[in-house]
Amino acid sequence: MVTFILGRGVIRRATRVVVLLALDFVGVMGAIFTALLLKTLLHGQFSFGTAWGETDSSIAIAYLILALNFARVDAYADRPRRPGLAKITIALTQATVVGLIFELASGTHFNSYYLFYGSLFFAIVYVGTLRELYTNVTGWLLERAGYRRRAVLVGSGGHIADVAHALGGHPRSDREVVGYISLSPQRLDGLRSLGSIDGLGEVIGAHGVDEVIIADPDFPEDRTLDLVERCHQRGVTVHVAPSTMAILVQRAEFMPGASVPLFTLRPPVLEGVQFIGKRAFDLVGSIVLLTLLSPMLLAISLAIKLSSRGPVIYRSIRPGIGCRPFHCLKFRTMRVGADAAQDELEELNESDGALFKIRDDPRLTTVGRILRRFSLDELPQIVNVLRGEMSLVGPRPLPIRDFNKLEEWHKKRYLVLPGITGLWQVSGRSELNSDELVRLDFLYLERWSILLDLSILLKTVPAVISRRGAY
Repeated sequence: MVTFILGRGVIRRATRVVVLLALDFVGVMGAIFTALLLKTLLHGQFSFGTAWGETDSSIAIAYLILALNFARVDAYADRPRRPGLAKITIALTQATVVGLIFELASGTHFNSYYLFYGSLFFAIVYVGTLRELYTNVTGWLLERAGYRRRAVLVGSGGHIADVAHALGGHPRSDREVVGYISLSPQRLDGLRSLGSIDGLGEVIGAHGVDEVIIADPDFPEDRTLDLVERCHQRGVTVHVAPSTMAILVQRAEFMPGASVPLFTLRPPVLEGVQFIGKRAFDLVGSIVLLTLLSPMLLAISLAIKLSSRGPVIYRSIRPGIGCRPFHCLKFRTMRVGADAAQDELEELNESDGALFKIRDDPRLTTVGRILRRFSLDELPQIVNVLRGEMSLVGPRPLPIRDFNKLEEWHKKRYLVLPGITGLWQVSGRSELNSDELVRLDFLYLERWSILLDLSILLKTVPAVISRRGAY
């Protein structure tokens, strides 16, 4: 049954995206063709063939830029999240500017820029009209078919009943509350109890659930993170009735509701255009860094080789994205066999929680102590970035010993590629405990952008030089 729900959700989303992509293609092609046809008319040489030939030669790059920009603004998302005409107009304008810059950079010369502003005008009309028709027609079909989104309320206390009453009390509500899951045993009049939170997966499959609504202002933070991930894996949207945890509010998008203002919680992952953009940034950045830092890397390698016995590179097995292990590369900073001595040093651990940190670790070599102080031992991880095992910026990959001591909600940080540096490294590094480290990781994922990555990379340099919290 779970497989069926997954398949149904994927097919529904894929169909929506394909139809919208097709409509956008028709809209942008029609816009360019109309603009060029009008141009031939104004020049007294009205010609369908000429207009079509020029349209055919420019449609590919124009449509690619438009589709990527539309994906960036969630123009292919589900109905509540799709932007209206105002944002569509802004996205079309941005795509037009990008297209103009691309053509100029390619060496194309224009006697007039009419093609761009003419196409933009008609694209706003055509694309906007086609999308409005799509929204109205599909909305009418869903209403005629009696389609209603099946929702489950999750929480504890009387707030569940209040939210259920408000959702069901609106005459045009398209949401059906099939029942509730409470963290504490209780009975609510008029609502069906669906069991415990541990059986959420079975409830979703058995009742064809489309949405899970957190109806509890005091719902535990760790439970919320786990719930969002489990629902995301099954193609189920998670909403929250205000208000809830501050750690998640930045990841909330307002969704107009009938009687209750609902917010949609996105899972702490980078997907689609975001992932492509971040990966492109990582590839370019790692190649540039390897080129610029190659003399330093060579000098460090020689210093390690000449000062102590053992390999230059230390391969530490660490959990990566999805908790899959990988070989995290580091310059060796300890004597050979240092791993075997860690159990003897546990009582000297100066960090609480899962982390293991000793300010004056006796296993460090002379060169290794200097490398650790300035975090230069992490530089070989640029190769991990090129391999696709890490990112330049992201949650730091922890050793297996530390990972095994993490709480379950901490491990949600492994939904993305680990990074060489991150918010924690520019916010105190070893002075932070494991809870603070994880909260900074979630904050980074909520606010991610290319500019934030660049900002963290730039702030890493003075943080390393100041040596704050490094040992």
